[in-house]
Amino acid sequence: VQLQASGGGLVQAGGSLRLSCAASGRTFRSYTMGWFRQAPGKEREFVAAIRRSGGNTDYADSVKGRFTVFRENAKDTAYLEMNSLKPEDTAVYYCAFGYGIILSAMRMSRAYEVWGQGTLVTVSS
Repeated sequence: VQLQASGGGLVQAGGSLRLSCAASGRTFRSYTMGWFRQAPGKEREFVAAIRRSGGNTDYADSVKGRFTVFRENAKDTAYLEMNSLKPEDTAVYYCAFGYGIILSAMRMSRAYEVWGQGTLVTVSS
């Protein structure tokens, strides 16, 4: 499986962006796609995740109510809709893919097997 992330860019505070992450290659039904981000000088942190089967989602508290993760199963693509963006959302955003991730582990980067290349989101004040 390979992941291709896209949709990053420069946006003013309060604006919106939509990131997408397409999985290519052979996939099976029970996988989770997650979004993580890494700001300059900081560790990578969990943002959101969604299961392909069942659609269970999880969000970091810092983005809850502003970001929405959803999927398009027919295209093996996950999206991260980001609204009310803040300067502190500035980071490189990574999508990740993994099989057999239990709900309680969706926030753990080590649970994911495949990572995309990252896309930069810059929010200006």
